[in-house]
Amino acid sequence: MALVNVKINNIPVQVEEGTTILEAARQAGVKIPTLCYLKGVNEIGACRVCVCEVKGARSLVAACVYPVNEGMEVFTNTKNVRESRKATVELLLSNHNQDCLSCVRNNNCELQKLSLELGCSSHKYEGVKTESHVDASTPYLIRDNSKCVLCRRCVAVCKEYQSVAVIGANSRGFDTHIACAFESPLANTACVGCGQCIVACPVGALHEVEEIDRVEAAIADPTKRVIIAAAPSVRVGLGEEFGMPIGTNVEGKMVAAMRRLGFDDVFDVNFGADLTIMEEGTEFLNRLKNGGVLPMITSCSPAWVKFCEHNFPDQLDHLSTCKSPQQMFGAVCKTYYAKKLNMDPKDIVVVSVMPCTAKKFEKGRADQSAAGVPDIDYALTTRELAKMIKSAGIIFEELPDEEWDAPLGMFSGAGLIFGATGGVMEAALRTVYELVTGKDAPSLDYVEVRGTQGIKEATYNIGGTEVKVCVASGLANARKIMQDVREGKADYQFIEIMSCPGGCVNGGGQPIKSAFVRNNYDVKKLRAASIYEQDRNMKLRKSHENPVIKQLYSEFLGEPNSHKAHEILHTSYTPRSRY
Repeated sequence: MALVNVKINNIPVQVEEGTTILEAARQAGVKIPTLCYLKGVNEIGACRVCVCEVKGARSLVAACVYPVNEGMEVFTNTKNVRESRKATVELLLSNHNQDCLSCVRNNNCELQKLSLELGCSSHKYEGVKTESHVDASTPYLIRDNSKCVLCRRCVAVCKEYQSVAVIGANSRGFDTHIACAFESPLANTACVGCGQCIVACPVGALHEVEEIDRVEAAIADPTKRVIIAAAPSVRVGLGEEFGMPIGTNVEGKMVAAMRRLGFDDVFDVNFGADLTIMEEGTEFLNRLKNGGVLPMITSCSPAWVKFCEHNFPDQLDHLSTCKSPQQMFGAVCKTYYAKKLNMDPKDIVVVSVMPCTAKKFEKGRADQSAAGVPDIDYALTTRELAKMIKSAGIIFEELPDEEWDAPLGMFSGAGLIFGATGGVMEAALRTVYELVTGKDAPSLDYVEVRGTQGIKEATYNIGGTEVKVCVASGLANARKIMQDVREGKADYQFIEIMSCPGGCVNGGGQPIKSAFVRNNYDVKKLRAASIYEQDRNMKLRKSHENPVIKQLYSEFLGEPNSHKAHEILHTSYTPRSRY
């Protein structure tokens, strides 16, 4: 592509033709503030916070959508520009619920930061505010429109990333607000609970339904044994809540912090991931050998499962019947582990820590109660765990690294990589190859299914059988794959689908990064790299070699896909309306 020469604040810079002023300024070492802009997702120039002066132009232009051309001269910090930005933010504040001190986004709010940087007055413009309401109809998400700034970032990710599109701008003018069609409660729509709208929101208009109070009440109850377990991607996200670099692996400190919060057992959901591989891998081999429904599709991601139920109810037979690692872990705690403890499952409380808001919905699904009580009692997000740690006065950065408790704290590298897109597929291949051939795989690194691309394909020879696999992340990509499956065009035998782009490392329950960080750094890639590094350094890298998994089958389940395993570790699905 041709290069053009421009000047940003009199600084010469050479960029590709078609580059926006925003991107050109970044290359010149200049940060232009934004609010509505999300690179590749929401590029609409609506908020006008990024306005700049262009020599010869009649008015200020929106840097996020205005392309540069040869010889252009741009000024990003003139008096006119600063006054315009300040007035824009002050007008936003005039219609904003400024309950900042108790807001979940206090100290991590882009509007708050802009206001401080621009020297805004919070009460410059007084008057009537747009009528708003709170939608708390789901078990996983709350929308408070009194804090909404109409940036439409949530709308864009719901439509573009996830192909769900259940929210949009209703009404016009002063009455414009974000809501569902016909003002329906979110619970009555095809929302899948992925939480991508939460991590896209620049303010506190969207947040998860918190379960912290109930978890703390359980810890304080002497009649309950409270177990906590974290998902694989939590360890590479949690540190960001304490100022650590993106992707820092804080596994040992996380264990120490959870122990100090008063939990009786500190386990790892990676154990449930290893168990999932045993059940799912065996199920796949059975389908492959006995003419079962193919391609088989993973069922680890609850937002993906719900998306399939809403949009492809005629294709549910393709889903693996395996519960997710979270649910398998809870089921084992309340059956096998309860038996070892000689305890009534009703007296065991299982708390998961997830990068995912959809897990709050999943734990309440039908057919998720192996012991007659819910497999999982409470599902906290990574953010909620961080909030508990801070509230308890624990100095996270100074904690020593501690080890998981036994027995359900034992896991393999295969279970760990579930946190990244392609990880479930790679973990399954490590085990399936050896179960079929009886030999060690030539390599445990199935690099073809790694990476943050939305759709990946590969073909592997497993014991003389060519197995074509596909990995998709982000529900817009899942829709493309499922349309091919429905039309008989997908010649795959095994498909992994994760609802969030990049997989669980980029889940809706992970630490929220500002638009500037999201636009300039590949957060999901950095977090995933940390997971793969830990896997690479582990001695135990195959699910079927986990000694506690072996013990579980020999003492309790019998063998993978046994009748007992199906009763405890497998589930069913329900067709749902799209509207």
